[in-house]
Amino acid sequence: MLAVLRGNLPENWMRQRFWFGVFGSLLAAICIGLSAYAAHAGLAEQPRHWLQQAAWFGFAHGVALAALGPMAVRRLAFIGLACLALGVLLFSGSLTLAALAGLPTRAAPWGGTLMMLGWLLHALGQWRK
Repeated sequence: MLAVLRGNLPENWMRQRFWFGVFGSLLAAICIGLSAYAAHAGLAEQPRHWLQQAAWFGFAHGVALAALGPMAVRRLAFIGLACLALGVLLFSGSLTLAALAGLPTRAAPWGGTLMMLGWLLHALGQWRK
């Protein structure tokens, strides 16, 4: 099965790589605003910390998605970037909702796990071009 995953992307997937760049760029822009809000909104310490963490992880992974998306030509690299995108949504989204709406951060560990898996899959996919 790993041999199938390590091959090049099918043609229809190749055309979809640009969405990682779009998503990553939008995510980075939103996170700049989120960081500014966290710094200037006068929030309590814990909500401010959660928002800053969400913004930092969102911005860093947004830039990574924007930069790496167009270069993902192997299946594992593509799947890894999809895991990164979903993981950062779960992680940063959970922290943001906790800070702004008082919801629990139950999705954050799943998001963090998906981000780690995404980086590992991307590394495996890029290992042999």
